Amino acid sequence: MTNNQPGRSTAKPTGKRQLSGSTSVTSESYEAKRTPATTADDQDNTGDGPLAFPGEVVGEMRKVVWPTGSQMVNYTLIVFGFLIVLTALVWGVDQGAAWVVERILVP
Repeated sequence: MTNNQPGRSTAKPTGKRQLSGSTSVTSESYEAKRTPATTADDQDNTGDGPLAFPGEVVGEMRKVVWPTGSQMVNYTLIVFGFLIVLTALVWGVDQGAAWVVERILVP
């Protein structure tokens, strides 16, 4: 077994199917799962135009599952808590870096 690239080993099969040489994909299942190619007629469909957009937006907004009031309060508190922790972390790193630079540059 020769290797054309120095420093790289060739891939070796690890599973039972690969070791025996059999494959889990048959040509029948591959053809059944394959999507048909699109034709030029399919690609020319550009939608119903800009006048249909507001109606589509309303339809999509009806599908949205809106959070309850208590969920919104909970999510807001979580975001504020995360912001406080992150702000403290950035402040601490900034203060630490300033201290280190001050010790190096000031004799």
